[in-house]
Amino acid sequence: NIGPGGEMVITEVCGTSVFGSIPSQGTKKMSKENKLTPGLPQGFEDRWNKKLLLKKKLLKVIENNFIKYGFDPLETPSFEIAENIGSFLAEDENNPMSDVFSFKDGAKDITLRYDLSSPLARFVAQNNQDLPSIFKRYAIQNVFRNEKAGNARYREFTQADCDIVGNVNPAQANAELCNLIASTLLECGLKKDQFTIYVSNRKIIQGFLKQLGITDPNQEIKTIRSIDKLSKVGINGVIELLQKGRKDDSGAFTKGANLSLDQTKKIKEFLETTINIKNSDLTNVSPIFEIEKFLTDKLSQEGVNELNQLLEILDYSKFKDQITTDFSICRGLNYYDGFCFETNLNFKAKNNKGKEVDIGSVCSGGQYNKLISRFKGVDIPGTGVSIGVDRLLFAMMQLNPEIDEQKPVIICVMDEKYLKNYYEILEI
Repeated sequence: NIGPGGEMVITEVCGTSVFGSIPSQGTKKMSKENKLTPGLPQGFEDRWNKKLLLKKKLLKVIENNFIKYGFDPLETPSFEIAENIGSFLAEDENNPMSDVFSFKDGAKDITLRYDLSSPLARFVAQNNQDLPSIFKRYAIQNVFRNEKAGNARYREFTQADCDIVGNVNPAQANAELCNLIASTLLECGLKKDQFTIYVSNRKIIQGFLKQLGITDPNQEIKTIRSIDKLSKVGINGVIELLQKGRKDDSGAFTKGANLSLDQTKKIKEFLETTINIKNSDLTNVSPIFEIEKFLTDKLSQEGVNELNQLLEILDYSKFKDQITTDFSICRGLNYYDGFCFETNLNFKAKNNKGKEVDIGSVCSGGQYNKLISRFKGVDIPGTGVSIGVDRLLFAMMQLNPEIDEQKPVIICVMDEKYLKNYYEILEI
């Protein structure tokens, strides 16, 4: 309400502020100093106008393509029991839930889902008797991560996931997912030269680390996460993360894996070879042949054989030119244990300050054989992909796409005596 001096007046009723008429007692004047400043927490975003219209278009295209590939929809709650989904994000082993939003709910903790794979694992374990032996599901929902935001990294964002759960041929299932990624992004409006799908197998890196004597689970995952950041921080940044740690441009420090100089040197040689492979035109030489000289462990060789099977199937695909290898990809989430892939854009995007930034992968995923087996009595492998819809949206807005907007028709009341006629026009 507006007071006699033009100020806003709030009435207090039972301790709760409500807008009401000015009483004789119990009123407070809201001074300029007490007025709220409109704004959002860091990492959250309002979307409207052209950006929201484009997002709705992308969501429709993505869902239609998922259905075309034979996936059924699933919707799970925003909250899960914390111990059921855990957290595979945090790099601080002393605070494993630091990168998720968790809350007390009576005797249990509950957590806002940070991806759509962990809720899927819980759902399959809970309902596996009622599901088909091969369960193909898609889900398009928001997820939440309590992490540093910026450059198309949000703390709430929409993911569009497709997963195949069951005892399938892994190479065929993952080839289908690669084809799905390419098909979906092309349907969304990207051109073939604007994105590349990189494939690898996590077993290659895991076996390589094993032969270097890196067997401690905490040190292994720190090393894998460091290697997986190659495209983001460069070779020198990875070396820092493999040793004592790295401070980023904001001053935030990430504790390193504390590898020896010899271990770091051998990983550096491996990564430099993978970079050379990506930057070379190996038309007559298998890129896998180029890295096999580093690999002696049985697990690495198993990964190489599986990757060869995948590439052989992908050679039949009309999207094969969109897909290539990158042996540094090993996925930072610890539940992946086989095939893995990332999709990077081949053009730069600009942030709100006009600075060119590399926004990273817009679609990634991989194979997991133990995510569902964490639950009692269930042992089912799975593999899946996830499209970061809001990151893709951020990138595609840079291309200034044309959006078909349905504009309203305005009937102007030029003379009120014809108001009845105007309403007749409205109903035509």
